[in-house]
Amino acid sequence: MVDRLNTREASAEEIRSAPLFEGLPDSSIERATAQVVVRTHPSNQVILLENDWGSSVYFILDGWVKIRTYNLDGKEVTLNIIGKGELFGEMAPLEEVPRSTDVITLVPTRIGNMPASDFVHLINTEPKAGIRLAQLMARRLRQVNRRLRLRESDSTSRVADILLFLADGQGKRTTEGVEIPNLPHRELSSLSGLARETVTRVLSKLEKKNLIVRDRDILCIPDIHALERMMV
Repeated sequence: MVDRLNTREASAEEIRSAPLFEGLPDSSIERATAQVVVRTHPSNQVILLENDWGSSVYFILDGWVKIRTYNLDGKEVTLNIIGKGELFGEMAPLEEVPRSTDVITLVPTRIGNMPASDFVHLINTEPKAGIRLAQLMARRLRQVNRRLRLRESDSTSRVADILLFLADGQGKRTTEGVEIPNLPHRELSSLSGLARETVTRVLSKLEKKNLIVRDRDILCIPDIHALERMMV
């Protein structure tokens, strides 16, 4: 029983550390997170499906998920990849409409599940929470706009931009550089709009130039600024 309580308290602290709750009164945070349930999901598990109705908002405590949709030809399109500290599923409860995308885990991922009514109440009663949410939306929009502008750039610039985008969003700084997950090439292909073979060729080129270092699960960028200079 003690271990279960300790686990619940640890999960509550992780959720409270999410940027959405920064600067909010403790009483508001406690009320908003009282009904949160934390679950660990295996990789490649669907968390949300497009057109489902939303009864929850989700906080990533550890791991990575991809947000995807499909184009008119039925081809999968990865819209974003987000990780620890981020939230998803927030738009459907606010607009009272079905989900607009799928969300799938990329690695084993711990997720806090908050009832949508508690989330909506928090946004309606705490102006700072609304501001944090607006900042999150603005940041994601800027990222999408940047990627769209680069659609006409060369393949090296587009792959480098995706790596920098992931490093900016969820990169972990170490003494060796900035670490991000070593995602399957199909995911980088979908994010960049390039063929998988092209992505593989560009990654090999960047590795030979020591701009990235790849391990089984981790891709490390030793010098962010050097990788930025590869973009034209």
